[in-house]
Amino acid sequence: MGGTTMRSKAPVVFSLLALFALALGTNVSGITGAATTYKIGFVYPTLNNPFFVDAQAGSDQAGKDFGATVTHVSGDNDVKKQVQLVENFIAKKVDAIILQAVDTQGVISVIKEANDARIAVFTPGESPAGGKVVTSVVFNEVKTGSAMADYLVKVAKIKPNSKVVMLLGIQGTETARNRQDGFKKTLMAECPGCQIVAEQPADFDRAKGLTVMEAILQAQPKIDVVWAANDEMALGALRAITEANRQKEIVLVGTDGIGDARTAIAAGHLAATYALPPFLQGYMVTETAIKYLQGVKVCGKIEERGLIITPSNVKDAERLLKAVDARSRYWESCYSK
Repeated sequence: MGGTTMRSKAPVVFSLLALFALALGTNVSGITGAATTYKIGFVYPTLNNPFFVDAQAGSDQAGKDFGATVTHVSGDNDVKKQVQLVENFIAKKVDAIILQAVDTQGVISVIKEANDARIAVFTPGESPAGGKVVTSVVFNEVKTGSAMADYLVKVAKIKPNSKVVMLLGIQGTETARNRQDGFKKTLMAECPGCQIVAEQPADFDRAKGLTVMEAILQAQPKIDVVWAANDEMALGALRAITEANRQKEIVLVGTDGIGDARTAIAAGHLAATYALPPFLQGYMVTETAIKYLQGVKVCGKIEERGLIITPSNVKDAERLLKAVDARSRYWESCYSK
């Protein structure tokens, strides 16, 4: 009797353990329908920028949370290399490709190659100009630039006749163009007496931000405000301004909200940055790709939300920029139940 009873209960116990493991996303050997781990290729403009390093961390976290292995590669800000990297992922037959394009025109043909191979494509940042993309996770970059101009005029209370320097990103990219256009249009509308005394590209690069700002400081005896289209350039400019001993006369603001910029704000060296949470960007686009592969109907676009970081909220910034708890998941509406 005892042996018969144990044998009859064993399948039930094993089934209950299997269901429990599946609920936790654990693969149980021999159980049909165990959680699938998808393979995703993620192509970045570069991985030599803290913004994209944070995005990589967010992507890896989403892969861990929802069931995917993500391979991350850098395009080194070269669209031709990005095309080759996407083609490599197509050849490896990954389940999905995430591509943040250096050139939105230059990736159209390779996106179509992925479409023909029936590999789903997802994009954070800039939206490609062609090819089929399942979901784009985007910032409104015009608003990004506009928000910092609005902050300078209404919150920082810059002088109505301020002399302003603009440090621009990589010219020809959608992000650079939209950020600088948004900033300039809003600044001129809200501060018609302000004068832009220099607009120089520093290519989203800290070292170039330093050298470009050094030249501007030598050419411009009076500067009230410096706006940088990303934090890397702002931090380069900060060094140049500090070495020239002109930090007391200049209000310096950046864009992106990277860790070094937040540290500079806490130390009183940077006035503010408009944070575009890269961790959440990587997390959202990867989660969305996995949900799609799992058969969930997903939306075509998720617009990310930014946050102006100042000395008043910088202590909470790390938490706010990486929040994926139920209350913070504003992108949940992208997924059909």
